[in-house]
Amino acid sequence: MTERLYYTCDNTEGPANLLSCSAEPDGRYAVALDRTLFHPQGGGQPADAGWIDEIPVETVIARDDDVLHIVATPIEPGVVKLRVDASQRQLHARLHSAGHLIGLAGTEYGWQPVKAHHWPGEGRITFSAKGSNSLPDCASLLAKISAWQAEDLPRRVTFDGGLREVGFGELPAYPCGGTHVARLSDIGQVTITQVKMKKGQMIVNYTLVS
Repeated sequence: MTERLYYTCDNTEGPANLLSCSAEPDGRYAVALDRTLFHPQGGGQPADAGWIDEIPVETVIARDDDVLHIVATPIEPGVVKLRVDASQRQLHARLHSAGHLIGLAGTEYGWQPVKAHHWPGEGRITFSAKGSNSLPDCASLLAKISAWQAEDLPRRVTFDGGLREVGFGELPAYPCGGTHVARLSDIGQVTITQVKMKKGQMIVNYTLVS
């Protein structure tokens, strides 16, 4: 089992013990570590990029209880240095945190978030209806999000029976394994580009102003 350091810290550099490096069917190699700073693809969030020593990490995947780091060339077992691409990590954390706020804003209009996609250029939250619901417009959702950001609420991470939950201030928390900003001011300006209905679901598309 890989210890997921990003659950509890924001570090993007640090050491780890490389336990194994095995060949994958596509000719690349899967590196297993005792602990990692790299977030794997999943939960609506892309994988981190970066380096193990000076070898580029091409993608990161979760397989059973392990986080595997996919590289093009083999690496010998031993102590290695991990370095996550910090600018990309921050972008992913901003997008994921913005998605949480959109989910919370939607619930205040009686919608339940059921699916999230926090990829750059593709941000969207899908909601199911709870009863007869009105469709909020972009401005109404943004007004709620901006009010929470103005309070600059800090991130709150808790563990309940092994389940990680992430929230901000006293806002409701979501079960989540992703990375998030330290406080809401770090998200920057959120832009909601579209609110639409599709097959009885509300879909909110969003992006960030760089």
